[in-house]
Amino acid sequence: MAQEARKTLFDLLAVMAALRTPGSGCPWDLEQTFQTIAPYTIEEAYEVAEAIAGGDRDELLEELGDLLLQVVYHARMAEEEGAFTFADVVDRIARKMLRRHPHVFGSAAERAAGARDGFWERIKDAEKRERAAAGRPVHTADGEAAGGGRRAEAGGEEAHLLAGVPIALPALTRAVKLQKEAARVGFDWPTLVPVLDKLKEELGELEDAIGAAGGQTRPGDAAIAEELGDVLFVIANLARHLRIDPEASLRAANAKFIRRFRRIEERLAAEGRSPRQATLAEMDRIWNEAKAAERAASGSCGRSGGKPAAPGPARLPAGDGALRRSARSAKGAVEDGGQGQRGTGPARKGRTRRARSTPA
Repeated sequence: MAQEARKTLFDLLAVMAALRTPGSGCPWDLEQTFQTIAPYTIEEAYEVAEAIAGGDRDELLEELGDLLLQVVYHARMAEEEGAFTFADVVDRIARKMLRRHPHVFGSAAERAAGARDGFWERIKDAEKRERAAAGRPVHTADGEAAGGGRRAEAGGEEAHLLAGVPIALPALTRAVKLQKEAARVGFDWPTLVPVLDKLKEELGELEDAIGAAGGQTRPGDAAIAEELGDVLFVIANLARHLRIDPEASLRAANAKFIRRFRRIEERLAAEGRSPRQATLAEMDRIWNEAKAAERAASGSCGRSGGKPAAPGPARLPAGDGALRRSARSAKGAVEDGGQGQRGTGPARKGRTRRARSTPA
């Protein structure tokens, strides 16, 4: 029996065209719009990341195909509108990669110069100016398309430095990207120590907000939500300084939590019980046993990971004395222009809050 010929990208484009053909296509596919397909595009990107994290190459093959289908889908709908085609998408990205890698594809002098620091950002800045000069919209950091009065002037600075950081990104990823952009112009801390200090400050302000509510938190409490957001923003900044992807780190912690909680369920099921029928002390004991077993299997000496640990100073490398001293001062002074002691309550907040010129 002859082997069926391999399908090509052209076959995939033809399949999508057939699915979107009125009268003979798929009713569901014909109903879709950019807005209804966008969530699927995001979902497929996450599934690609999950397949990579799982190390399953066959699953990665499958998920990359699903993600490619999303590109084909959007391109087909754009072609139906007369906006652009899939070939235009390929042409645009190929030209961009050639333009952004002069150290590989450029002139002999550009190749000899190599990939110098900041060249990528300079090329992107030039592209943004060209985009504005051509009358194409410049997207601001709040997700609005800059048009008319908000459009950057040709040859000038972009409407906002943080423009172009997509609003649809996961919040932690977007926070890191916003901070990276600000760091390009020097709005950043030079070391990890003040980042840790800022985290302690924000945790203190969150504690103050909870205390101001009498310890009785209400769903949607604006003041507490704001302070929690500040804590998460600093956590993203800490991850950036540590050169750790916060999304990947949190995904790993989620997986660890699921794995250990599943151990609790399995142990109790063997006894004919469910977690609802067990005490917290019983579940905590099984959790710790699962943690110990994982450490023994991996040789890890890390901390508790997915299960919240008792409050205390961060564990830092033994050789970093400055960081270790900073971590031990969880209730100590906060950098405030080089002076000032940490206070409590509204008076402290009014004195230090937002007054610092250093980034959050």
